[in-house]
Amino acid sequence: MSDDRSGQPTLADVGEDGLLAAIFPRLPHAAGTLVGPGDDTAVVNAPDGRVVATTDVLVEGRDFRRDWSSAQDVGWKAAAQNLADVAAMGAVPTALLVGLVAPPELEVSWAVGLADGLAAACSGTGAGVVGGDLSSGPLIVVSVTALGDLQGRDPVLRSQARPGEVVAVAGPLGRSAAGWELLRLGRGDVAAELVAAHRRPTPPYASGVVAAVAGATSMLDVSDGLGRDLGRIARASGVGINLDGWLADASAFPELLAAAQVLSDPSLVLSWVLGGGEDHCLVATFPADATLPDGFDRIGEVIPATGPAPVLLDGEPLDTLGWDHFRP
Repeated sequence: MSDDRSGQPTLADVGEDGLLAAIFPRLPHAAGTLVGPGDDTAVVNAPDGRVVATTDVLVEGRDFRRDWSSAQDVGWKAAAQNLADVAAMGAVPTALLVGLVAPPELEVSWAVGLADGLAAACSGTGAGVVGGDLSSGPLIVVSVTALGDLQGRDPVLRSQARPGEVVAVAGPLGRSAAGWELLRLGRGDVAAELVAAHRRPTPPYASGVVAAVAGATSMLDVSDGLGRDLGRIARASGVGINLDGWLADASAFPELLAAAQVLSDPSLVLSWVLGGGEDHCLVATFPADATLPDGFDRIGEVIPATGPAPVLLDGEPLDTLGWDHFRP
């Protein structure tokens, strides 16, 4: 980690105005931005008349480590997890608002790198960074609020799944969790693509609109683990979910199995697939007679409510797996 002895300008050296002057030119602009950064508020076009809004916070040491991830990686991840939330409602992203808390001795180059990562993640999504806030504190905290447009469609909620429907997923499962485990155990050299998936997840943003148009009845992005997040759909909808047994077959995930074998624990594959989050893939339910849209693969079915265990794996209760911000 850098400090004021590195010879690089710090936030204390340039001050808030100097930092903003360095960052503003690097922020992406979106066509729907009517007033961008620099005023008391931004003004963003809302052609649908409704605004989808979500926010997430990344805390240094809890959600990212600077010895594992570059500033660009952190910016990318902060944007990606919010853009995925917008996509999970069947909307398209329009704007991001970014708050940064940082120690005064942080190098300006790190904050500039964060802006570059935000811009890179927004590229091709239609979203721009329209403003935010700065403050000082002992740790780096990055807060992102994303706005989106439903384009006249109804939002796809978590609460509309019904028994008999198909559960399907778009995007990879378990890759970010595997990358995190490799980094934790000092084996980040084993599978560069898995480590990259942890540092810079690539959610299937466009699949959110595709799913909404195809008639998805419920949807969310997998941020805390497939089992935990599907439990949220099940509870909100008053149903159960039975996942197909092939998800427990490690050989169905050769890339993950190879990494787990290097770590001498093939059982890790199951925990990565069912409990790993931060890939931000999209999981949705569709009517039984619907044709799954391109990019979605069946992983289970919606069943009547099953009692205290809302998610089953091949008919057996699935142990709670996944991330909880308030547990070790």
